[in-house]
Amino acid sequence: MSRKIRRKKKVIGTAERPRLVVYRSNKYLHAQLVDDTQPKVLMGMFDKSKVAIEAVKEGKTKVERSKILGKVFAEQAKKLNISKIVFDRNGYHYHGRVKAFADGAREGGLDF
Repeated sequence: MSRKIRRKKKVIGTAERPRLVVYRSNKYLHAQLVDDTQPKVLMGMFDKSKVAIEAVKEGKTKVERSKILGKVFAEQAKKLNISKIVFDRNGYHYHGRVKAFADGAREGGLDF
């Protein structure tokens, strides 16, 4: 628990640079943009979202679906005029689906 608290002190999202939080379950990947100055979720998405479901069907593995989800997430963030973010891997290793999502978000145009 203390490790998570230490990480949360360092990774803070603002209105100009919101925090991109990733949650990974066994089946799905969830992502949210959070403004920590006024505790508010600006945008959220996961594999079965209406916006992402058609694009994610193209991926055969969970890693491929995560990368596609990252691209779709970046497109939606661009519509909200968000291009710079702070990436919060939520304690997960930067590997596999988390890394694929981050790479997809970078390819989609997010800067972090």
